[in-house]
Amino acid sequence: MSLLRVKDVTKQFVTRGQGGLLAPKVPFTAVDRVSFDVELGETLAIVGESGSGKSTTARIAARLLDPTSGTLEFENEDITRSTGKQLARFRNDVQVVFQDPFSSLNPRYTVERIVTAPLAYQGIAPKGGGRAFTKELMERVGLNPDHSSRYPSQFSGGQAQRIGIARALAVGPKLVICDEAVSALDVSIQAQILELLVRLQRESGFSYIFIAHDLAVVRQIAQRVAVMNKGRIVELGSRDEVFDRPQDEYTKTLLAAVPRINPEWDRKRRLREQERMRSR
Repeated sequence: MSLLRVKDVTKQFVTRGQGGLLAPKVPFTAVDRVSFDVELGETLAIVGESGSGKSTTARIAARLLDPTSGTLEFENEDITRSTGKQLARFRNDVQVVFQDPFSSLNPRYTVERIVTAPLAYQGIAPKGGGRAFTKELMERVGLNPDHSSRYPSQFSGGQAQRIGIARALAVGPKLVICDEAVSALDVSIQAQILELLVRLQRESGFSYIFIAHDLAVVRQIAQRVAVMNKGRIVELGSRDEVFDRPQDEYTKTLLAAVPRINPEWDRKRRLREQERMRSR
């Protein structure tokens, strides 16, 4: 069953051409007739180079941007131009984890206020009070519950991203959109956050739209992959289909750019390690 259905979505922005303030306005198409579904409990990754339109697509899917044309359906309900209570319900069901945790977390708010803010906007009173609710969520995402009164600046980048994830989970969403959620983190921290995202999905059964440019990261987390180039989806299929049997030339180019360990170098490295262990 499709949780989210995006149909022929286009997004145009109006920019000025060359010539300064007197230059005529020129439409720029950032997303061009994009269509995809997100199934219940699955992770759909949208990949592509910077400027390919993947983040704009994510913001449209979250209704942070309105499409110029096309439709969005959530649980078979058209939410393309929804307002009021319908939009409020959608906001409750779809949450976003942004790329830079520090720019998306209010530096003047404590962790408790950050995590409970979505509940306040929805008019929901957390069971047991805000502090107990926050501590439970912090423990769930791997943070010290006793740090709920701290501010974002008192955490590392990886810890701050965990706070962003906790905030997204506060209202019990059905879909979480991760917009380059690990790209700003060190490799070791990336692995920890990916492991956390997989575990949380397994526990709660929600879906992900995972925006990334790092194909090595995508292969670890996605069941299906959509490849975007110049605002269009040029390839869409299962992870193994896209990685092992790519059809589009652009996809082949992206995959060719992924660093790979030379098998011979790897074999020699393992032999050296084994020899070192035997000599001890």
